[in-house]
Amino acid sequence: MTYILGIESSCDDTSAAVINNTRVLSNIIANQHVHSAYGGVVPELASRAHQQNIIPVVDVALKEAKISKNQLDAIAFTRGPGLLGSLLVGTSFAKSFALALRIPVIEVDHLKAHILSHFLEDTSGEKQPKFPYLCLTVSGGHTQIVKVTSPSAMEIIGSTIDDAAGEAFDKAAKIMGLPYPGGPEIDRLAKQGNPLAFKFSQPRIAGLDYSFSGLKTAFLYFLRDSLRNDAAFIDVNKMDLAASIQYTIIEILLKKLKLAVEQTGIKEIAIAGGVSANSGLRQAMLTLAETEGWELHIPAMRYTTDNAAMIAVAGYFKFLEGDFAAQNLVPYARSKF
Repeated sequence: MTYILGIESSCDDTSAAVINNTRVLSNIIANQHVHSAYGGVVPELASRAHQQNIIPVVDVALKEAKISKNQLDAIAFTRGPGLLGSLLVGTSFAKSFALALRIPVIEVDHLKAHILSHFLEDTSGEKQPKFPYLCLTVSGGHTQIVKVTSPSAMEIIGSTIDDAAGEAFDKAAKIMGLPYPGGPEIDRLAKQGNPLAFKFSQPRIAGLDYSFSGLKTAFLYFLRDSLRNDAAFIDVNKMDLAASIQYTIIEILLKKLKLAVEQTGIKEIAIAGGVSANSGLRQAMLTLAETEGWELHIPAMRYTTDNAAMIAVAGYFKFLEGDFAAQNLVPYARSKF
């Protein structure tokens, strides 16, 4: 019986979770709605909100888990990547709390935690992937194909050379004048549109790497030229535009994933990260997996976005190996993974 408290504060969500081994006892998230007025996350506002939220969120997480702080065996926290101001709040709290309780503190890489979220156990009954497996990690800041041999052995075999898929979704939404956050808005509108209404060129990048900057630029110029001829073009074609850009992004993602399967021979496939909540991507993955004979693992919706349960389970695997952090460590903005 190992109780781990997880702390997540990499961006604008303050989250705390308690797990018993890999079973989720609580997973509390405090969102920050202040950023919607600015069309994106404001780092200074995010860090200030984390300072206000972290103690109440941890308190609720412990109460919902029905344990006291003295029953905790370790505290795991997101060390990076993310916004430094936000990470500093979570890092400082975790180290101080662990020091006061005289228990180990465990640093966790945010991206590795997304990949290991598939090992969380709760009432959803999701099947866990078998090693080795390939994980398509897709978020606002990262797009990677990772070969996972064990909880501590991961190798990036494909990555974006510029922008991430999540950023492409958000920028397309912003160009269209959709509210923040844009990715979910694109997904919502795409359900009612024709994905083949507009065709956008796809990048030709060698190997398993991705690129989305060219697609963003092509989408911007296409709308600019279309608006010159028809000022109402976006309003009239909003659903078809959303469906078409979403279809293109998903095609780019899955072509490289299919190539990775061919090159590695691994058919145990998982998806993780915020963009794994996209309904179009989830359905496309299910369809491709059935066609190709993959064993597919899609996380429960509550574990797609940033959450502390995934930090806790990544910390649990490190706890088993005795891989603890020093009190003098500092967070990092860019992934060391």
